[in-house]
Amino acid sequence: MSASTPSCKNRHLACLALVCATLLPGPAAWGQGAITNVRAAQRAGSNLVDIDYDVTGTTLPLRISLEVSADDGTTYNIPATALTGAAGANVTPATNLRLTWDAGKNWGGRFSTTMRYKVVADDDPPPDGFALIPAGLFQMGDQSSPLVGWSEELPVHTVQVSAFYMGKYEVTKEVWDAVRNWGLANGYTDLSAGAGKAATHPVYSITWYDMVKWCNARSQKEGLTPCYTVSGATYKTGQSAPVCNWSANGYRLPTEAEWEKAARGGVAGKNFPWGTDTITHSQANYFSFSAFAYDVSPTRGYHPTYAVGGYPYSSPVGSFAPNGYGLYDMAGNMSERCWDWFGSYAAGVQNDPRGPATGSGRVFRGEGWRLMAHYARCAYRGGSDPAIANYDGGFRLARGQP
Repeated sequence: MSASTPSCKNRHLACLALVCATLLPGPAAWGQGAITNVRAAQRAGSNLVDIDYDVTGTTLPLRISLEVSADDGTTYNIPATALTGAAGANVTPATNLRLTWDAGKNWGGRFSTTMRYKVVADDDPPPDGFALIPAGLFQMGDQSSPLVGWSEELPVHTVQVSAFYMGKYEVTKEVWDAVRNWGLANGYTDLSAGAGKAATHPVYSITWYDMVKWCNARSQKEGLTPCYTVSGATYKTGQSAPVCNWSANGYRLPTEAEWEKAARGGVAGKNFPWGTDTITHSQANYFSFSAFAYDVSPTRGYHPTYAVGGYPYSSPVGSFAPNGYGLYDMAGNMSERCWDWFGSYAAGVQNDPRGPATGSGRVFRGEGWRLMAHYARCAYRGGSDPAIANYDGGFRLARGQP
């Protein structure tokens, strides 16, 4: 169940070329609860907007988010992820709750006299181990690549992505084994054993075909509807190009656009998932090299903590801080496979793009422990034969939002 406040209009000019909001209060009922008494004010001399509200009629913990429009409510697509206070998961209903939006971080330097806002409450939390990636627009691609002739990330283009769930962690060998064992007993006869440096490290040495079949196996194991079919039947064996049922509630690979939106963590225009343009070994497991100015790590080469034993030099999932959406290892550790065939970007606004209809390689993102900072950027993209099982290739799961 979910609900939001009625759209509340800003009746003022922008302050500091930003937002000076007066919200009109009004209840919005969902179940036995309501959001009421919404009011907001920009802190003087800052880019922060404090939004106070009451939640009455329920005792259930809620997930609170903010939706923002700059066109009088025609679209609610202004990024509003830089939230602190009474926002996010497990907010206890009460009066005089306050969330604070860092509008400068999400929408710095912008101006509009037609702002509208919605405080959204949802009592249906993400599945265990997943984060909700909110719907919205983002700029996909990157013009800052320092490599001459590098054009795969161009043109930068606007993409609208629907809300979805993204796995917080890369799939581990331990989780892979549990689902594979179930699958082998239920018609998934050729799922690879894969490999992993330890139970809590990412699984690797599996093909793209193994990954999507495993997604189906986990879906069926948990009583969900599998996403992938071949000739109308659930995809269980062989190496075929499946069809994806995007409305199914089962597990799947993220699209390339979903992956990049999730990797950016709600922060626009930055190289790396933690919201900055620089990278160090304290933030990710990658190969540090001084040729890239944004690689400012004091240690060089392979990550000194994990370059032990033989290849791969992977790290336990979740060894570094998460990004703004609560996702771990979106840069480094293992490269991550996506749904899309690899191809050139199209210009113009796109809505939930899912890649070319055909191709020779499937997209991988995020790169891993063996490659340099350039390849760990949010915008970096590559493609590989889906039949190849790499020693630096893993994946994480996605699910559509109900």
